[in-house]
Amino acid sequence: MLRGDILLTELIVSIGRRPAAAVLGIVWIVLIFAQPLSAQTAAGDRSPSTLDTNARLARLEQQAADAKSSADNAWMLTSAALVLMMTGPGLALFYGGLVRKKNVLGTMMQSFALMAVITVLWALFSFSLAFGSGNSFIGGLHNVFLRGVGAAPDADYAATIPLQTFMVYQLMFAIITPGLIAGAFAERMKFSAMLAFMVLWSIIVYDPMAHMVWGKGGLLNASLGGRFPTLDFAGGTVVHVTSGVSALVCALYMGKRLGYPKEPMVPHSVVLSFIGACLLWVGWFGFNAGSALAAGSLATSAFVATHFGAAAAAVGWAGAEWLRNGRPSVLGAISGAVAGLVAITPAAGFVSPIPALLIGLLAGVFCYWMVAKVKAKFGYDDSLDAFGVHGAGGTLGALLTGVFASSAINPVFKDAQGNATASGMLEGNPHQLLNQLVGVVIAWVLAIVGTLAILKLVDATIGLRVSEEEEVQGLDLSQHGEEGYYWETSA
Repeated sequence: MLRGDILLTELIVSIGRRPAAAVLGIVWIVLIFAQPLSAQTAAGDRSPSTLDTNARLARLEQQAADAKSSADNAWMLTSAALVLMMTGPGLALFYGGLVRKKNVLGTMMQSFALMAVITVLWALFSFSLAFGSGNSFIGGLHNVFLRGVGAAPDADYAATIPLQTFMVYQLMFAIITPGLIAGAFAERMKFSAMLAFMVLWSIIVYDPMAHMVWGKGGLLNASLGGRFPTLDFAGGTVVHVTSGVSALVCALYMGKRLGYPKEPMVPHSVVLSFIGACLLWVGWFGFNAGSALAAGSLATSAFVATHFGAAAAAVGWAGAEWLRNGRPSVLGAISGAVAGLVAITPAAGFVSPIPALLIGLLAGVFCYWMVAKVKAKFGYDDSLDAFGVHGAGGTLGALLTGVFASSAINPVFKDAQGNATASGMLEGNPHQLLNQLVGVVIAWVLAIVGTLAILKLVDATIGLRVSEEEEVQGLDLSQHGEEGYYWETSA
C-alpha cells in the first residue's frame, strides 16, 4: 500500500476519537503532497519557455544598444561630411571671393590641397600624435598607420561609435584649421611654401594642441582629468585661437602685399563669399553639434547654441557697421556670422540659448572693432581678416565659455560621489575662468613660437613669397598656369 493511502486510512479511523488531532493531520498530509508540486513549480520556472523569455529580453537589449550605436554612427558620419564641406566648398568660396580675380584659383587651391595632404598625414601618424596615449603635451605612436583604429569603440572618446568614425571626424577638424591661416597670407605666398608650412604647422602646432585639450592624458582635457581643465567643446582654442594667432604671425612676418594699403584691393566677388559663408554656417552644425559624439540631447543643445550665436553676431557686426558707416554691408553681415560661429564653438556644448545669443552679439561687435579699428591702427596686412575673426573671436569665445558654462547643459565636472558640480563662473565656479585663460595663453604661445620657427625654416630653405613679378601677375598664372575666368570677346 502506498504511503499516502496508509496515512489517509489512519486519519479516517482517528476522526471519531480525536477531531482536533484529525484536523492537524489533514494539514500535515496536505503539506506532504504539496512538496512535490512546489518542486515541480520551481522546476517550471527554469522551463524552456522561461529561458526563451530571458533570451528574448537579452536580445532586445542588445538590439536597442545596436540601434543607438547605429544612430550615433550615422550622425557622426553626417557631421564629418558637413565639416569637410566647410573647407571645400565653404572656405574655398569664402576666401576665393574675397581676393582679387587674378588670385581666385590659387586661393581656392590652398583649401583643396589641404583636404588631400592633411588626410595623408593623419593616416600616417598625426591621428596618433593627437589622440594616441602619450604624455600631457603630445600623443604617442601607438596608432601610426591607423593601427588599432577599427570598428571597436574607444570608451574614453566615444563609447557608441567605431574608433574609425571618431578618427575620420577629427580629421575634418585637422583639415580646416590650417586652411584658416591662409587668409592672412593670401595673394603672396608660393604654393610650394604653403604646402611645406601647412605640413609642419599641423605637426608642430595642431597635433600637440589637439592632444592637450582633447587627447587622453592631455594637460587641458576637462573630461579626462587634465591638470588645467579647459572647456573647449568643438575647438575654440584648438582650431580658432591657434589658426588666428598663427595668421597674425604670418601677416607680420611676410609683410604687406604690393601696393597695400594705398591701392584698392576689394573682393572680386562678394557673391562667391556669400555662398561660402552660408555653406560655412550650415557645415558648422556638424562642427559643433557633431562634437557631442552622439545623436542625443547634447547635440541638440549645441546645434541651437551654434545657430543662435551666428545669428546674433551677424546682427552685432552689421549693426555696428551701420552705426559707424551709415549702412550695413553684405560682406560685414557674413563676416559677423562667421565671427559668431567662431566664438560659440568652444561654448556650444556648455551654454543655453540666451547666453549663446549674448556670446554671439559680443563677438560680432568685438570682431568688427578688431577688423575696422585695430588692424587699421597697426597697419598689418591680414588680407582676409583671419586674425580679426578667428584669433580674436576664438579668444573671446574661450573666455566667455568659462563665464556662462552650465552643468545643467553638460555636467562635465563631478564630485567624489558622482554629483554634478558648477561649471562656469556665473554658476559658482570662478576658478574655471582661470582655467580658460591658461588654455588660451598656451594656445597663443604655441602658435606664436611654432609658427615663427616654421616660417623661418621654410623661408631659409625654399623661400616663402612669390617674386614681385609673380605677385603682379597673380597666383593663378604664376603658381598654377591657369586663370579663374576666361572672358570671351567678340571677333
